[in-house]
Amino acid sequence: MLIAKQKKNENIAEYLLYMWQVEDIIRAHKLDIESIQKNIIDKFEQPDDIKNEIRDWYEGLIEMMKLESKTESGHLQINQNIIIDLTDLHLRLLKSPKEPEYIASYYKTLPFIVELRSKSEDKSTPELETCFAALYGFLLLRLQQKEISGETQAAISQISSLLRMLSNRYHLDKEGKLEI
Repeated sequence: MLIAKQKKNENIAEYLLYMWQVEDIIRAHKLDIESIQKNIIDKFEQPDDIKNEIRDWYEGLIEMMKLESKTESGHLQINQNIIIDLTDLHLRLLKSPKEPEYIASYYKTLPFIVELRSKSEDKSTPELETCFAALYGFLLLRLQQKEISGETQAAISQISSLLRMLSNRYHLDKEGKLEI
C-alpha cells in the first residue's frame, strides 16, 4: 500500500507493474491474509495503525480478486482501467502534431510490439498491455537470475523508453499541464 501510493503518484507505469506483482504475491500466498500478514505486513517497520491499513488494503485486493475471478490469473479491473486510461492517452498523443518525440518513440517500439504480439496466444491483447507484459516478464526473468539475450534487452530498453514517456505525459495530463 505504501509503495503503491508512492509509485502511483510518481510513475504510473511502475505502479502498474508493482500492482501486477502484488496480484502474483497474493496468489502465491493462496489469497490467505494470515500468510500475507506473517510474511509481508509484519516485516514492515511501521506503527500498528499503518500495518492495519496495509492489511485492510491487502484484504480489499483479495476480495476484489475473488469477486472478479482473478484468483488464478489475470488482472484486477482497477489495473485494467489504468491500461485503458493509458491507451486513451497514447492514442491522443499519436494524433497530436505537438508530440513528434512520442510518435517517433512509438514507431521505434512498434516492431518489438508486433514481434511480441505475433508470439502471443491472444492476438487481441492491446499494444500497451503487450508492452507491460514484456516488461513484467523481463523483471521476473531478472529476479530468477536467468540469462537475457541482447536482443531482448534492446527490445525492453525501447519499450521502457516509450512507457517512461507515456507515464510522464500521463502525470502532466492528470495535472492539467499537457497540451496535446
